Amino acid sequence: MNIWRTRRPINLNTFADVIKKAEREDLERKGVALRLDEVYSQSTFKRFVEVGRVVLVNDGPSAGNLAVIVEIIDHNRALIDGPTTSVPRQQFPYRNLILTPYTLASLPRGAGNGAVKKAFEKAGVLEKWQSSGWAKKLAARQQRKNASDFDRFQIQLSKKARREEVRKAYVKEKKASA
Repeated sequence: MNIWRTRRPINLNTFADVIKKAEREDLERKGVALRLDEVYSQSTFKRFVEVGRVVLVNDGPSAGNLAVIVEIIDHNRALIDGPTTSVPRQQFPYRNLILTPYTLASLPRGAGNGAVKKAFEKAGVLEKWQSSGWAKKLAARQQRKNASDFDRFQIQLSKKARREEVRKAYVKEKKASA
């Protein structure tokens, strides 16, 4: 008996559909979006240049201070204002701004200095920023940069003492387990 004759012929359209379905399920399992609305909902980029976006200035005399995008001028520049962080209202290129995860949703386009200050304080952005890991890391970096020779020496001594304590505890634990 020939097994090839007993098998049912495969419909190529059905076979192609099975392959497409398997590929689709595999892609969905991997988290790949298949429709355009899925692409937008699964976008990994969340920080957009928008009115009300809080930014960190990374160049110029206001470097290291927070400001808010008040108006988008063109594809290279925005009008920023930082009334509580001593950043004057000025146009600034995007390449010198770092977008933070904070936004002031209620801020209208072209809002005045008072409105920006009120919205900034109401949202508590400065407190959120100072408690964030990003701001703490920047502060620690600045503190390390400003450390004197004696400060570095004290840090060296404290690290040495800590290493010695860890070594003693390790030796003690090793003897106890042996």
